[in-house]
Amino acid sequence: MKANPFLLIVVAGFAIFMSGCTINQDILFRSGEFYEFADLEDLDKNQSAGYRIAPNDMLTFQLYSNNGERLNQFTAGTISSQAGVGGGQNQQQRMNMMQQGGLTYLVKPDGLVELPELGNIRLEGLTIEEAEGLLEDAYTSFYNDPYVIIRVTNNRVFVFPGEAGRATVVPLENMNTTLLEVLAMVGGIGARGNASSVKLIRKTETGRDVYKMDLSVIEGLDDANMVVQAYDIIYVEPMPQLVRETTESLSPIISLFSTVTALWAIVLNQSN
Repeated sequence: MKANPFLLIVVAGFAIFMSGCTINQDILFRSGEFYEFADLEDLDKNQSAGYRIAPNDMLTFQLYSNNGERLNQFTAGTISSQAGVGGGQNQQQRMNMMQQGGLTYLVKPDGLVELPELGNIRLEGLTIEEAEGLLEDAYTSFYNDPYVIIRVTNNRVFVFPGEAGRATVVPLENMNTTLLEVLAMVGGIGARGNASSVKLIRKTETGRDVYKMDLSVIEGLDDANMVVQAYDIIYVEPMPQLVRETTESLSPIISLFSTVTALWAIVLNQSN
């Protein structure tokens, strides 16, 4: 009984084909050769629009009367012990609670936020400045010249630096954080990352826009200095590693094939 060379070739070819199905499967967000990316110039023009409050945002809320007079006293270190305008000890206590670091409120799925004295008020779709102005107008019924400060505390961006195991969620503590700063926060582009193929995926009212930039050249610095927005996805495309991944994929198959071949040889020797 002799080994069939043709059968061995077929088995080896099938093993290579099956291993090819698993090569570079860790590459995400692939785009076709003719995919139309959004224009980076349009992105720059829209930077001034600012972040708009969305459902599930967590907001810190601070309220001051008299156009922030008490805030100035906090800053100067000369806080007055007098009761604020609005009348009543309970009202003053509420005011103090809303001033000391601010309380946190959830934007509900319907876009409403439940605030003291106002109840439910819709803030979804407003910028921070618009929401502050709306609340200042609403609180004029309770306080003289109210001054409102709002911050979104759970804004974040998602960074894939081009290397397996290094994806990171980066909180946005500063709303003027740039793409370059975000990459620096995660330790830069990974060893396998392709700096010439960096994608920024941004959610819009109509879906998602995908921007592609080349950070491997000095001209890419202008793109890297763009301000990121909440829930942006920054994806550095990994460099294909065909040789290493092919070897890793084939290793168990080659080992199995060697074992089967050895057993086959033993059987042939015993039969002879």
